[in-house]
Amino acid sequence: MMTRFVRPFLIALCCAAASVAIPGRIVGAQVPAYPSAAAEPTSQWLQDLSLWRAQRERAVSAPDGWLTLAGLDWLKPGVNSIGAVPGSAVPLPAGSPGRLGLLTVAGKTIQLLAPAGGFPPGLTIDGKPAREGPLVASGPHPSVVAWHSLSLIVLARADRYMVRIKNGQAPALAAFHGLNWYPPAPRFLVAARWTPYNPPHIEKIPTGIGTTLNLPAPGVAEFTLDGKTLRLEPVLEDPTGRTLFFILSDSTSSTTTYQTARYLHTGLPDHGLSDPGLLTLDFNRLENPPCAYTPYANCPQPPDQNRLDVPLEAGEKRYAP
Repeated sequence: MMTRFVRPFLIALCCAAASVAIPGRIVGAQVPAYPSAAAEPTSQWLQDLSLWRAQRERAVSAPDGWLTLAGLDWLKPGVNSIGAVPGSAVPLPAGSPGRLGLLTVAGKTIQLLAPAGGFPPGLTIDGKPAREGPLVASGPHPSVVAWHSLSLIVLARADRYMVRIKNGQAPALAAFHGLNWYPPAPRFLVAARWTPYNPPHIEKIPTGIGTTLNLPAPGVAEFTLDGKTLRLEPVLEDPTGRTLFFILSDSTSSTTTYQTARYLHTGLPDHGLSDPGLLTLDFNRLENPPCAYTPYANCPQPPDQNRLDVPLEAGEKRYAP
């Protein structure tokens, strides 16, 4: 039997560059009653894997997906200009308004002010005509400033703020021609023995721009692959969620897979997070981080204990635009 669950949002994690995760259903395998190997893959497993991969491709190439990221800029205290004119603190793509607006940073207050001559026609905030005033920069629903195919969101990162820019007409989106996968490999569907931490601890996860994410690490998954015992430590993107988030690398990172990390989301162990149990890891569902598709994403990096010295020749390969 296979169970399905909906993947919650990430990294506002994920990526510290974004406040929403890549959308899409994730299909997870039920944990078997023995730790040496996962249940024998079936045609249903292949069908579910194919469905998951197709959904993954649609999510990456969505009109608001990672391929549309067109900028990621830190804001400085005081006034930050936004526009396409040279010297703007937040530069916009060619064809955008020369002077879209001004972002002011004063402590924990972010405001959008109009430039000389007023806001450009068509500028909106959360779908309504733009007006000067404060923006929401934290929580699950930050303010969205939009002009035609462009959208800007101010995100709080520790005691600083950054602006994420998306462009629905980004060249990378137009050039998308699919993801690159290893063939399905049943030997990379494994059962792991789950050992909870008592108590759970906070793992410091490095990111691509030098910041650190403090995420709960509830335990460790131990499994055997090609006769070698391996261990991986997941974290929780959302302490109330129903998925584990594995940030890892392996020896294929220097050859065929993305250089810094790949991600794996799974269901919870069969006896929950707090008790010993079993957990299915299907490495055929390894996926690239957003940084594989755009230079403007900021992604969690593997902790030292999740840097494996074995090849996981499964899941997503390097993206070739």
